[in-house]
Amino acid sequence: MIRVRMSSSDAHYGGNLISGAKILELFGDVATELLIKNDGDEGLFAGYKKIDFLVPVYTGDYIEARGEITRIGSTSRDIVFEAYKVIQIRKDISDSAADFLDESILVIRAEGTCVVEKENQRKL
Repeated sequence: MIRVRMSSSDAHYGGNLISGAKILELFGDVATELLIKNDGDEGLFAGYKKIDFLVPVYTGDYIEARGEITRIGSTSRDIVFEAYKVIQIRKDISDSAADFLDESILVIRAEGTCVVEKENQRKL
């Protein structure tokens, strides 16, 4: 799990909207950490099977990205990812207002596969 504040440099569209690709970048970091913990190697991201963009993310929002390995093959690792908005910017109140959300909002859900070559697996 990692938590990151979306900054103005992350904005990609009008209205300070963050590109979904930025969240997928966070999923890549989560996958790397999971593979190091599981295999002792960063591995490589092979691809996504499914990506659901559910709620827009804006600059100032805090996003928590999580992942879990759901299947371990001889070299492949299937991972389920979720990104939640945990702090939401409140421009309707002021330029610096924000709310820590009592219930996190699921913004993106995805499934992907990573690969760790046999010769690089050190922990199985």
